[in-house]
Amino acid sequence: MATAMSVSAVTPAAAAVARPRTMVCVPATARAPREMAEELAAAAALGADVAELRLDCLAGFAPRRDLPVILAKPRPLPALVTYRPKWEGGEYEGDDESRFEALLLAMELGAEYVDVEFKVADKFMKLISGKKPDNCKLIVSSHNYENTPSSEELANLVAQIQATGADIVKIATTATEIVDVAKMFQILVHCQVPIIGLVMNDRGFISRVLCPKYGGFLTFGSLKKGKESAPAQPTAADLINVYNIRQIGPDTKVFGIIGKPVGHSKSPILHNEAFRSVGSNAVYVPFLVDDLAKFLNTYSSPDFAGFSCTIPHKEAAVRCCDEVDPIARDIGAVNTIVRRPDGKLVGYNTDYVGAISAIEDGIRASEQTDSDTSPLAGRLFVVIGAGGAGKALAYGAKEKGARVVIANRTFARAQELGNLIGGPALTLADLENYHPEEGMILANTTAIGMHPNVNETPLSKQALKSYAVVFDAVYTPKETRLLREAAECGATVVSGLEMFIRQAMGQFEHFTGMPVDDYKFRAIASSLDNPNTMKPRL
Repeated sequence: MATAMSVSAVTPAAAAVARPRTMVCVPATARAPREMAEELAAAAALGADVAELRLDCLAGFAPRRDLPVILAKPRPLPALVTYRPKWEGGEYEGDDESRFEALLLAMELGAEYVDVEFKVADKFMKLISGKKPDNCKLIVSSHNYENTPSSEELANLVAQIQATGADIVKIATTATEIVDVAKMFQILVHCQVPIIGLVMNDRGFISRVLCPKYGGFLTFGSLKKGKESAPAQPTAADLINVYNIRQIGPDTKVFGIIGKPVGHSKSPILHNEAFRSVGSNAVYVPFLVDDLAKFLNTYSSPDFAGFSCTIPHKEAAVRCCDEVDPIARDIGAVNTIVRRPDGKLVGYNTDYVGAISAIEDGIRASEQTDSDTSPLAGRLFVVIGAGGAGKALAYGAKEKGARVVIANRTFARAQELGNLIGGPALTLADLENYHPEEGMILANTTAIGMHPNVNETPLSKQALKSYAVVFDAVYTPKETRLLREAAECGATVVSGLEMFIRQAMGQFEHFTGMPVDDYKFRAIASSLDNPNTMKPRL
């Protein structure tokens, strides 16, 4: 499949100039000067390298009164001063002359960086001619809130910004699909001057994490959730602590989870800490993907070395891989993709082992038995969902000797999977009155009940009374409404978090070729229940 740009030919080693380490910049967006100064100190405490002082966010801003307060020395961090007009996505609604005078004053007071918009850069340059201190660098910026232009258009824009006399080029665009980010990576690699190149919104999130790999001058991370200055901006704490951005460089291997949605996933926390624990030069990021084939074709560099696949791409992944493990092919779903050194994509399925073993161990613990015979053998096993995870659970349960029933909102999909595994099919409405025997096992493999829709459940509490064991693949939240009500009915419940941990262990082995230290991996995973753990946000 042809795409406008592929990162297969974009290798960090091809960068035209040597680059310093990418800095983490925290925007200070307080409404009062002293609060903004306090935010600068808080950014330093987080480990940021520079703070962006957004003067347009200040209420009743008076430059000669307020700037000496905000820029008072000694400062804990270098200051990047921005006074963004409304027409470029900021809050300032006055005239340019007053705005420019404030920026010039910031330079005189020792601001290390000042940002001015490309549309008015020539005008600003005339004003500051001969007045800019040597220790102040001028960032000339362009923001596109609609889309990401072609690589050729971006390259022309870089040249035009350079021609203004900018010390640093800044271009921020908007992703309509995740492949747009590849165009920005191309620009970062080949730019001759320091450049900030970011792609906004959820589909552009990876630009904010992976820019150190391609030589970006800095990336932005908010002080905390709710303090973002641009769409889909991560927190500085996540950039530093979850994504280990200080360790990302040209040779870093990229892994990640492909899904839609994907922002809820805890995989980046788990895998990044696991990579760090074994000293692997790798980073794991969320990929919000609409078209799987197009994504894989675009990010075809060997550095994009492996992927986890979640809803709704597990079945499409079978078709996109060059080779598929026989079990994954039998299941009809792939949740793990590894790119071999020859560039071939190989698909595996670790869902079925992770889920089935979790359910088996849950039953053995409740029944206090350690028999070698599977506790699923001969039991009626109802699977809700006929997608990739449903196929994996149905396949695994059947392999263990269970009698499998498929229930799905769309009967045709349930019937299709039922025919494949040799079991009956039901609609979810039918399932409400389905209780041919006691002691059944229920496994929900749909996203029903996933955050933020935590009050939803695939089956009523009344219907749950017929089940002895209930498993929910949803793990955000850990205790879903389905599991809570099943426990109230006396059932043994098995959390999707256990499946998540076990399938992730299998993925980590495929990604690294290293055996998993079960104890260490579970110790890392235990932090996922800690409310103080930094979680990735999209």
